Amino acid sequence: MKPYVLIIDDEPGICASLKLALKNDYNVLSYNNPYEALDLIEKQNFTVVLLDLKIGADNGLCILKKIKEVDPNAVVIMMTAYGSIGTSVEAMKNGAFNYLTKPLNIDELMIHIKQAVEFYKLNEQVSFLSEELRKKRFYDEIIGESEPMQHVYMLIDKLKNIDTNVLITGESGTGKEIVAKAIHESGKRSNERYIIVNCAAIPENLLELELFGCKKGAFTGAVSDHKGKFELADKGTIFLDEIGDMPIGLQSKLLRVLQSKEFTPLGSSNVRNTDVRIIAATNRNLMELIEAGDFRQDLYYRINVMEIKMPALRDRISDIPFLCSHFINLFSKNMNKSIKGLTKEATEVLLNYDFPGNVRQLANILEHAAIINSSGIIDVKDLPDEIVFRKLAKNKKTDYEREIDEYLAETSLKEIEKRAVGVTLDKNSGRRDQTAKDLGISKRGLLNKINEYGIK
Repeated sequence: MKPYVLIIDDEPGICASLKLALKNDYNVLSYNNPYEALDLIEKQNFTVVLLDLKIGADNGLCILKKIKEVDPNAVVIMMTAYGSIGTSVEAMKNGAFNYLTKPLNIDELMIHIKQAVEFYKLNEQVSFLSEELRKKRFYDEIIGESEPMQHVYMLIDKLKNIDTNVLITGESGTGKEIVAKAIHESGKRSNERYIIVNCAAIPENLLELELFGCKKGAFTGAVSDHKGKFELADKGTIFLDEIGDMPIGLQSKLLRVLQSKEFTPLGSSNVRNTDVRIIAATNRNLMELIEAGDFRQDLYYRINVMEIKMPALRDRISDIPFLCSHFINLFSKNMNKSIKGLTKEATEVLLNYDFPGNVRQLANILEHAAIINSSGIIDVKDLPDEIVFRKLAKNKKTDYEREIDEYLAETSLKEIEKRAVGVTLDKNSGRRDQTAKDLGISKRGLLNKINEYGIK
């Protein structure tokens, strides 16, 4: 999008000539009345303001102060035919970016405006990065060498430098957000913004505002312009987490952005273009949501150009030792403790746990253990009770269960199958339809087994 430049000068001829010179590179507006210009600045953001030092009876330095009160981020370049060292110093003290004397050299002016735009962008970037550092999560690396993770790494490498929309699926805690960030940070957009929007965490009435922004006065409480995520992320990446929870009404507006690369802020009639890479994620089955009428099929096909399926931790058990090492080192450093690793018994407990919360749960378990531990080696007693008790319960078998295990271990698979068919027929008094249902096979399959084993 072209940066917005506002000219405030009481000479219409100067405004007209500057607009003509700048219109190819910038969106330019001009005002001869400084107070009308101030009203506009309250409603709209301008990257650069060209401000005359003397505007009729008004002092440009007073107008400069008011501009900075309304929009501290606006970059103001002063213009005057009455240049002096005193006034230029005063202008700089009050927040002017630069000071030019009339008659203006257009080539020189273009250079100063370009510098002002870069300064504006730099200030925005610094503010954004400062906020990102404040919110930074305690881990941001993808850990694992298993075959499922090798496939994930391959897809990240294939996708990082292309703008294809990506859908990341998988259970909660599998690392979908980390993979999305890896795609952004390893690709061609890495120097631009990466913005996260959690579609499930933001109330429905605020999500549209969060995505597309609004103009001042668009609704009660909108006291100033608000930039939406699609405007802030221009040239960068937006990660739409939990997209399956996005309200159906808002899905059509997102579809428009994906199709036409444009959006309209709330309360505005101005269509804005955006160049944003979309990465979405969900732990829900979108096809089921489509069948239920809760998710648009056309949106699904737009976001699911390429899918990355994140494996559950129970499906990549071989990665658990690497993850444990990573988290233990991290928590040791954060807690200023010296923890060298896990005992063999603690490792066995973790390797035999099914981790319904996946990697996030493993991190929580090890953080708990690191807090409790005082020996420098995490043992079973340091792990949360529910993890240990579930392992003990899993290993504890009744005499009856042990007898069944012994029978199964000493009997051929064919004999086991024959007996299963026979006893199930007996239980159902010979009713083959119910027997087939109980055994999980078709009626024809059951008939084949009866004939094969000669069951009467």
